[in-house]
Parts: sequence; C-alpha cells; structure tokens
Amino acid sequence: MQWLQDSLEYPAPATCRTTWTIQSPIALLSPPPAASVRAHASHKGSYGDVAVIGGAPGMAGAVLLAARAALHHGAGRVFAGFLDPAAPALDPLQPDLMVRAWDGLDLKVMAVACGCGGGAAVREALPRAMNARALVLDADALNAVAADAQLQALLAARGRRGAPTVLTPHPLEAARLLDTDTATVQANRLAAARELARRFASTVVLKGSGSVIAAPDGSMRINPTGNARLAIAGTGDVLAGMVAARLASGEDAFTAASGAVYLHGLAADRWPLEIPLTAGALAIA
Repeated sequence: MQWLQDSLEYPAPATCRTTWTIQSPIALLSPPPAASVRAHASHKGSYGDVAVIGGAPGMAGAVLLAARAALHHGAGRVFAGFLDPAAPALDPLQPDLMVRAWDGLDLKVMAVACGCGGGAAVREALPRAMNARALVLDADALNAVAADAQLQALLAARGRRGAPTVLTPHPLEAARLLDTDTATVQANRLAAARELARRFASTVVLKGSGSVIAAPDGSMRINPTGNARLAIAGTGDVLAGMVAARLASGEDAFTAASGAVYLHGLAADRWPLEIPLTAGALAIA
C-alpha cells in the first residue's frame, strides 16, 4: 500500500517528496477510476439528470461551466437553473444544455450541483436542494451552510438518511464550516476533511495541493493528480459538475468524488505546457 507523506501536511509538497510502503496507511492514493462502457441498449435516462443551481447576477458563467462539465462527463441530461431572472435563455456554445427556472425542477430525481456562483441568493434554494436524489454543495452554498445552523442541521440529517452528498470546499470554505481559520485547516488537512465528513455525514473533497477525499465512515484518499494550472477561477465549478455527473450515473458519493477529482487533475496534467489552461477549456476536456 502506498502512502504519500508529502500530500498529508501543507506545505510539504513544495519541499519534499517521500513515499513509504506501510501496512496501515492513514489514507491511500486515489487510483484511476474504472473505465465504463455504455450498454448498447441504453438511452439518455440511463445516465441520469443533473441540475446546476447558481448563477447570481454577474455569475452566470459559473453555472455554465458546471453544466458543460456535467454534460461532457457523461450525464444524460443537464439543466441549468439560474438564480438570476435575467440570465440567458440558452447556452449558444452548448445548446444541448436545457435552461430552466431552478424552482421548477424536480430535484428529487436529479443529481444537483448547488452553489456555483450563487451569491447570497443561493440560501433560498438550499432547503429544496437538500431533497435532491444526490447533491453536490460548492462555493456559496457552503458559505450559506456555514452561516446558518438550520441548514447545517438539514445537511447532517440528509447525510444520516444515506442520501448521496458531496461537499467540495477549498480551505477557506472548510474553515468557515468548522468555525476555525485557514491556517488550522492547512496544518492538518486530513483531520479537517475527516471532521467535516463526520459532522455533516457527507463525503468531503478538501481541495488543494493533494486534494483529500473523506467519507463519513472514515475512509480517506489523497488525489495524486493535478497541478498549479488549476489555480484559476472556475475550475471548482467544473469539478462540481463532474462530481454531479458521476452521481447521476449511480456511483456512490465516495467513488464519484474520487473519480471526478482524479480526472479533473489528470486533464490539467495532460494539458499542453505551451497553452494556458482555462476553466472553459477544462470543462470540455
């Protein structure tokens, strides 16, 4: 079993690279996700529906990034549910995305990615989003949960029901959810991810150098892919859409999160060095 020491504690990756083989690892490196082959006798309903909720005024791009990523990651149908009533009626670069009023979607049968550019308006959508068949909470949705004890209770109750749920905080969002500071989170990323998973009965992706994936049962993985080219606006929205697509296909939360994070980083690793990476390009990579 391989255990990568320098992925455990920030900022070790900048200074060392030491690998041991041990019998009882704290966390395993994430393996590549298993390749899937679509059955010939299948249809769009076989691969699930994804709804992306977010896009407060000025942030429509976050929804489009997540929705495009979900579509290119294999979801059968993808709906963009904008919080801004003045949002575009379609995505001209991806016309197979369907734009709907978020409150008109039947979230109980969908995998929902909520929070992408949602601003303060996402608070209104969260109680309904908590009833989704599968749920990914990112960005402003996580900030809303951190500031609202009622939403925290709803999230934990959802997890205890066994509803597939994935939280994708960066270190500052994780610190808000844990009522601590970023330095404390970064000083022990494994412990922070484990505590978030326990507290909210959800799978957690603590993003960063060596993203940590933690499950409520204590299972943990460290992602070995990715690089600093992902440190740009919008890549988190892309990841949320990728996770939602895998949840829509029927994967469990830990498998979906681990696979999406691995492929998200792998796309950056394979990106040509001479070409700048953008979130828009990553979404369709």
